[in-house]
Amino acid sequence: MKATFGAGCFWCTEAIFQSMEGVSNVESGYMGGAVPDPTYMDVCSGTTGHAEVIQFDYDPERVSFEELMLAFFKTHNPTTLNRQGNDVGTQYRSVIFFHNEEQKTAAETMIRTLNEQRIYPQAIVTEVSPAVAFYKAEEYHQNYYFDNPSKPYCMFVIQPKLAKFAEEFREKLKV
Repeated sequence: MKATFGAGCFWCTEAIFQSMEGVSNVESGYMGGAVPDPTYMDVCSGTTGHAEVIQFDYDPERVSFEELMLAFFKTHNPTTLNRQGNDVGTQYRSVIFFHNEEQKTAAETMIRTLNEQRIYPQAIVTEVSPAVAFYKAEEYHQNYYFDNPSKPYCMFVIQPKLAKFAEEFREKLKV
């Protein structure tokens, strides 16, 4: 099965899902806009309509879509519109691009449940949209954290998110 999530900077999201049991072929890229074959600079302009996303395969025998969404929701702020930390713009929006009706229903149900349980102080603004063309990001964006762990962004932004993920999802980590 395939899943596509946007949770701000794709470097952070990629590292989290690369670490998750049952997940494979994680790629950073762009989805949701009108510009074909966008570049990173195009998407950074905020004018393409694309979001930075990760797309990956998962084995539903080893990890459910609900578990994937829990990891997604717990490792970014789904209540800030078009913003994650210092990253601002529609390209950093919180979004689940669904690949079938089951994913759509699961995403809408989870958002409704999390809002009803008041898990977050504000309402979740995560967009739930049909998956459209996925454009793989430039090669230097792929496997970014694991290829560049000593870069400041990796040390000060990605490492803390990965540590939080590892603590909360210990039983779902790859060994």
